[in-house]
Amino acid sequence: MIGYLEGSILKKDDDRILLLANQIGYEVLLPVNVMHTLAGKSAGDTISLYIYFQQTERQPKPVLIGFNLEAEREFFERFISVEAIGPIKAVKALTLPIRDIARAIEAADIAKLRQLKGIGNRTAQKIVATLQGKMEKFALIRKDDAPALPQVEDITEQVLEVLVKQLGHKKSDARRMIADALKRNSTIQSPEDLFNEVYRGELLS
Repeated sequence: MIGYLEGSILKKDDDRILLLANQIGYEVLLPVNVMHTLAGKSAGDTISLYIYFQQTERQPKPVLIGFNLEAEREFFERFISVEAIGPIKAVKALTLPIRDIARAIEAADIAKLRQLKGIGNRTAQKIVATLQGKMEKFALIRKDDAPALPQVEDITEQVLEVLVKQLGHKKSDARRMIADALKRNSTIQSPEDLFNEVYRGELLS
């Protein structure tokens, strides 16, 4: 079983990366809150991940899910113990920092838990019923234990520089393209995602 990987990024997609480790490429699914911390990383950069590994008779193809911290992986294992939350649903649901989810569970904050993707009122109640009283450790994860999310200003400046200096756009046109992209998708967290949204917008224009 694979529990930890360290290597270089070969490819990044919306919800996964291809990680080269010991001359083997591993496809690793990443929850949104983990992918956000890699926003400043690109192909060739070295990263390390704690891995949740799943392979069952019903799903013989191995599934690898990556986390920045061992405590995050442990939280994930507890999170999927809740009825009706499997690993794939959990990967999609973890859109907030683990510490915030853990605190919401301890406080029985159903409204906060419903902000998680795919989690409705009934499932949020099941999460609290199953995990409340077991989340103190995860609620204490420090904010600086994982890389800070890049500021939107930093992201836009990086993309602006590429559009102007490398692709020859006027700065005013480039700023308009970036602003339009952010209007279409305000959840963008990485230069790559912003550039792709700019590209999609220009195809439609």
